[in-house]
Amino acid sequence: MKFAPGAAVKVRDDWPEARGPVHIRTPHYLRGRQGTVVRHLGDFANPEDLAFARPASRLPLYHVAFAPEGIWPGGGADLLVEVFEPWLQPI
Repeated sequence: MKFAPGAAVKVRDDWPEARGPVHIRTPHYLRGRQGTVVRHLGDFANPEDLAFARPASRLPLYHVAFAPEGIWPGGGADLLVEVFEPWLQPI
C-alpha cells in the first residue's frame, strides 16, 4: 500500500485507449484531477487485465475524494471514487 488516508494524489493524465484496445476502470473525467485518499479498500485483481483474460496482479484499491468544482457544473458534494494505485501519483 503506497498511500495512507489523507494523502494528496493526482490521477494520471493518461489515455491508453488511444494506443489500442483496453479496458479502463478509471473515469476519464478524473484524469489529471487532484484528490485525497480516504481509505485503502484492499488488494484486488487488476480488472484491466481480467477483461482480456490475462493473468492479473493484485493491486491496491483506494477510495479517493474529489472536490466537485471543475468536474460537475454547479458543484455539489465531494465525489468518492474507487481508483487503483497505478492510476494515482503523489502530489
